[in-house]
Amino acid sequence: MFYSRKNIAILALVAFIAGCGFEPLYVEKKSDSEWYYDSEFDTSIKDEMASVKVELIQDRIGQLIRNDLLDKLTPKGIPQSPKYYLKITDIKISEIDQALRNDITATRKKVIYKVYYVLNDKNHQKLIKGDSVAYLGYDILRDPYSTTFAKKKNEKNAAKIIANDISLRLGAYFHSLKTKRGNPNEY
Repeated sequence: MFYSRKNIAILALVAFIAGCGFEPLYVEKKSDSEWYYDSEFDTSIKDEMASVKVELIQDRIGQLIRNDLLDKLTPKGIPQSPKYYLKITDIKISEIDQALRNDITATRKKVIYKVYYVLNDKNHQKLIKGDSVAYLGYDILRDPYSTTFAKKKNEKNAAKIIANDISLRLGAYFHSLKTKRGNPNEY
């Protein structure tokens, strides 16, 4: 049988991933000796995530983050009787001038979005807290409209990155509760 370098590399990658403890989040493990791939998906983590109510956030970037979180956590609508409450406690935005011209005006901005969040249960007990960071940038162009458009697109991209990060951390938290492994406060 002919084995190409590509096939050997794929086999090595699969062996590496299997050896490093990689486990899918959304599937059910039958026992410690059996592996996941029985085509039976566990929906309990998805159901837990769908029972999270995302609190309102005041500013524009906060609204974008909230909308993306709603799409990821509760695609069927806001839960009627939520078990958890996700609150964005603080949003910090830092802008750094880059690529300076001779007259010391910038042609590019690096923007750092840092969002702090906390997940509480329905009894207002803090379950997890954390922060999520997105590093992005945009060009400062001669046309002010183009610069404004680039800045707004930058905000939308940052909101998607942060919402993805928070939803993955919540999924990891709920997975750790279900499998009773690790310290859930690390997420």
